[in-house]
Formats: sequence, C-alpha cells, structure tokens
Amino acid sequence: MNNFETVLIETDLLILGGGMAACGAAFEAAHWAKQHNMKVTVVDKAAMERSGAVAMGLSAINLYLGLKNGKNTVQDYINYVKTDLMGIARDDLVANIARHVDSTVHLFEKWGLPIWKDDEGNYVNEGRWQIMIHGESYKNIVSEAAKNALKELGENGHYLERIFIAEPIMDGDRCVGAAGFSVRENKFYVFRAKAVLDVMGGAVHVFRPRSVGEGLGRSWYPPFNSGASAYFTLKAGAEMTCQEVRFVPVRFKDSYGPVGAWFLLFKSKATNAKGEDYMVTRAGELEKWAPYGTAKPTPANLRNYLMMLEVEAGNGPIYMRTDEAIKEIVANIPDEKEAKRKLKELESEAWEDFLDMTISQALNWAAHNISPEETPSEIAACEPYFISSHSGASGAWISGPEDLAPADKFWGYPNMTTIKGLFAAGDASGASSHKFSSGSFTEGRIAAKSALAFCADNAAPAPFDDAKLEELKNRILQPLVTFSENKDYANDVDVNPKFIKPRMFMFRLQKIMDEYAGGASVGFKTSKALLEKGLEFLQYMKEDAEKLAASDLNELMRCWENIHRMWQAESHIRTILFREETRWPGYYFRTDFPEMKEEWKCFANCKWNPETDSWEMLKREIEEIK
Repeated sequence: MNNFETVLIETDLLILGGGMAACGAAFEAAHWAKQHNMKVTVVDKAAMERSGAVAMGLSAINLYLGLKNGKNTVQDYINYVKTDLMGIARDDLVANIARHVDSTVHLFEKWGLPIWKDDEGNYVNEGRWQIMIHGESYKNIVSEAAKNALKELGENGHYLERIFIAEPIMDGDRCVGAAGFSVRENKFYVFRAKAVLDVMGGAVHVFRPRSVGEGLGRSWYPPFNSGASAYFTLKAGAEMTCQEVRFVPVRFKDSYGPVGAWFLLFKSKATNAKGEDYMVTRAGELEKWAPYGTAKPTPANLRNYLMMLEVEAGNGPIYMRTDEAIKEIVANIPDEKEAKRKLKELESEAWEDFLDMTISQALNWAAHNISPEETPSEIAACEPYFISSHSGASGAWISGPEDLAPADKFWGYPNMTTIKGLFAAGDASGASSHKFSSGSFTEGRIAAKSALAFCADNAAPAPFDDAKLEELKNRILQPLVTFSENKDYANDVDVNPKFIKPRMFMFRLQKIMDEYAGGASVGFKTSKALLEKGLEFLQYMKEDAEKLAASDLNELMRCWENIHRMWQAESHIRTILFREETRWPGYYFRTDFPEMKEEWKCFANCKWNPETDSWEMLKREIEEIK
C-alpha cells in the first residue's frame, strides 16, 4: 500500500462517468459553473472519445420528437414509453427528457454529426421516434464538445480519465465524494465535492452470455459497463427502482448486430424456419397481456415472447428476412434502371447499419457468405442486461421536475436521488426508459444544472477524516495485497485456496444468475424457490469477495467490477422475488406467478441500509401527470 500515492481533489460538482449522459452533464455544467465561479470535475474509467454505450457508434438517434413539425407531442411519447414497459414508467421523468431532447439533437448536428436528409432537407425517420445518422464517429463528436466546454472553465474545469471509481464517500445522509484508483499508475484518488452526479452506465455480464470460448466477452451492451452506477447509489443508501426490469434484446445471432433498421426502415419481417410470420400466427397470445399486448407498436418484451414460443415449439431457427424486404422494396419500382440503383443503395445502407455500430456483424456476414439481399440471417434473444436508457428501467429513484412531478416525487432538486447531494442520469436513473443516446445526453444536462443549484445552496463538506480515508484505501487495494501474500502458495495462480481471481469470480456469478435468476440457458424462467437458492449462493459470493486477488491494476479493476456486478445481481434477485407476477414475458417469466396482476401495477423499489446491512422492499404508486 505504501507505494500508492493518495491524491485528493476538491471540486464543487463531481461527474462520474464518460458516456452520453456524462457528456451532456459536462456540457451543461460548464455553462452554469462559469456564471457562478464553480469547479466541475469529470472522472472517467475509460477515455471519453470511446466511452459508454455509444463507443462503437450508432446508425440512428432513437429519440427525436420533432415537436416543431407538430407530428408528435410529449404526451404521445409518454404513452409509447409506458406501453412498451407494460405500464411501468414515471410520466414526469419521461416528459422532462422528451420536452428538451430536440434541442440536444440540433446541437449534435451543429457540432458536425451527419444526419440523413431527404430531398426537402428533412430528417429521414427510421421509425416514428428514430432518425438515421452516419454515426461511426458519433461519440467522438459529442465528447469533443463536452471537453471543449470544460476547457472554457479554465482552472475550474477538470477531466480525468483511466480512473476507476470504487466507492461513494458519505457524511451522514449526504454524499460528499468518491474514492477510486488509477488503472495506469499507482495512485489512489479521493474526490471531495458538494454534489456528485452518477452517470457510470448500466451492467453487462451479470448473466452468463451466449457467447463462449473465443467469443467470450462479446455482448450487445458494452462489456466494460459493470454495474458501477447501481453499486454507487445502493452503497450510498439510495432508494432504487425497477431493479427487476432487465432488458433482453433480440439481435442478429452471435454478433449482436442491430435489428432496428431492418424492422423500421427496411420493413423486414422475422419468421420461423417454416417462413411463418409468428407475429401474425401467434397474435392471439398478445390478447392475454391486454391492454399492452393489443397496443401498437407491440411492446419489445412481447415480441420476444412470441419468438421464444416459436423456439420452444421447435420452429427455429428464427430468421430476419432481409432478402424478402429488399426484394419487395425494389419490386415496387417500375423503372428497371431506377430499381437497380435502389438495390445498390439498399445494399450499401444494409452494410453501413453494421459498420456504423457493430462492425463484428458485418464481419460475420462476410465470413458466412451472406448477402442480405439474397440470404436471410438468424436472430436470437441475447442474455439479460441492466440498462434504463433503452427498454429496461433499472436505476435510482430520483426527484422529478417541480412543474411536472407529483408532490411525493419531487424533493427539491430534479434528478437527485433520495440521498442528499447524489444525483443520477442516463442508465443510473430508473423508471424513465427509452431515452437512448440523445435522451441520456439531455438528462445529463438536466441533472448537472440541478446539481449545481444544490452546490449553490449547500456549503462544502467538512474535511475528510484521514484515518477513515486510510481504512478505505486499504480496503479498495486489498486484492493486490491478497495476491502478493499468497501467490506462491500454489503453482497455478488461478487455482489457489487462499484467493479467487476476478475471472473465476465472474464465471461463478454468471452461473448463479443464469441458472437461478432466469438466464438464457433456462429460457428466462425462474421462481421463488430458484430465486431464494440464488440469494443463498450470492451470500457465499459476498463472503468470498473478501478473498478476491489482483496481480496488477487491471485485475484490481476487474475485482471491483465484479463486486459491483454482484450488488446489481442481488438487487435484481430481491426485486424480482418481491414482484409476485409476470409483467414482462420475454424478459423473464415467474413460473409460480405466470400472469400479470393489477395489484402489481406499481413500482417495485428497494433500498439497502448501510447501518444495518439489511434490505427494504417498497411499493410506489404510478401517477399520471395532468
């Protein structure tokens, strides 16, 4: 421990993360901080240019209302989000993002993001809410704007990268900072702040992935997002919401390529191996889940559900009929020369869809001699993820805006958690799904402005206790000591009774979650008996976590990533156990409670008590804004 320098950094607003929400927060915070001579510090585990869920790029911005053209309203979007999440969403939070998101998209275009335009100069819609972009460099463009904004603050603007945040720092019921370490050099970092904004993303690899062997690590959601947001807010004692709402996306098989453009832009259909459109042949199943099952568009989880029924019936593989979609578009063009031109254009767009955001899928097509205009491609349900910016909803329970939130859902500062001084946005805030990249950036802006208002109203925290900081430092760096002291006990570092390496720890966690909490290998099915057994095994893992060992800084990061995943896993199991119904078939099934129940049309929340090391489960009412 003695060779680790302790670095103390003091700031007004501490922004933790480097994804789209963090970029939005940095951009907005710089504006308000400049007016009030405040310090803003952004800390990223990676490098902002390629950090977060937009790291590889995107082919579409999935949230743009186009309010000025009058085609959509904020209420339209609220209705869409609530229907897709089977009625579970915070109207006030969704509305607050929706009413501001268009201005964010216009900023992106101003900064140089190429957005598709038609001959009249209008954005090209992929679906009702989605607009097409040339987005391979999407994150680079946005991160550059965020960094430039921080630079304008001069000495009051700071950006630090390659620093892993391990723990929150508390002063009673107020969050006053964070602690972590560099993943490049022997430095232990302590951040002291008036307010902390958690925007560290969602979680992947909590469940065992479908990709194994040489494909291990491949996932739909970025593999470096490991539950830091949920861990940070949970450990601070904040109330959490929708921890049971995992997201199971359907994607092109094995390489996780996106399906949105094929469904929405190319109007492609998914069929079973017999060529049957199961959305038509199994339409009767949707009536069991009314009113959501009979709504248009069909909720994502119910589309999954019908596909899973086909697979269970032995009607797989499931195919995206890319060939039929392209042929149908071209067939409607009478002029042969124009038809050939359109075919070339569609082929280019099909490949660009992957090259913009999932390059491995283009490689997969090439490796399997697939030409999308000639050959269909397999699609499949992925393993579960925790992501509140897409079709999931897990995250912190936060205050809504004063002008929209019901009285019990506003407590002084928008986007503040139930812990004073701790704010959340993006994948860190719950019950406000379908914000995607543009909405996450927008919510980051909202949260940063609110957090700076908190800074203006509250004095700086008292100086930290050096003894407690040293204790925290020792605990965070302990895996390095454990390895150093015991590495020679056995001749294989991966098989040592004195410790467990992070890779093996992760495999154990994934096995528990997959088999007991309804992972892919068991058809996303679980029950009270299975969940309780899973909790039992998780308790053993919490004990074993004390013996995690790291041979270097990278493994130290992996150790803490898995501790974060473990807490995300426990909150998930406890909440899915608490909700005694099946509300999201296609994401998970409670075999002992196979139906949706009206009495569970509510938020299922949880809270960990740091003083008693106990969990509290709560129901919160769903209220519509007027």
